[in-house]
Amino acid sequence: MIRHIVMFSLIATDEAQKDADVAAVRSRLEALVGVIPGLQSIIFERDLGLVANHLDAVLVSEHDDNDALETYQAHEAHRSAAEFIGTVTGPGRAVVDYIV
Repeated sequence: MIRHIVMFSLIATDEAQKDADVAAVRSRLEALVGVIPGLQSIIFERDLGLVANHLDAVLVSEHDDNDALETYQAHEAHRSAAEFIGTVTGPGRAVVDYIV
């Protein structure tokens, strides 16, 4: 199994808007489970905000294998969600994929 982790900064500066953006992203991503083959689970959560310089949110998804991760990344439903995510996140992001 491959775990895919992506950390994001959010564009919004208002706390209520950040919460709304995270909820909107979460609903789009959670809808992908059962739609994209090999996608086992996905979560999207906001950082607690307790430490300065943390990124704002994290996506953690699990995939059957690397082929399933590639299928996820290329799938139209993911690309649509990613397009929306791009409207609420800034350029700062970090990605890690590893075998579980």
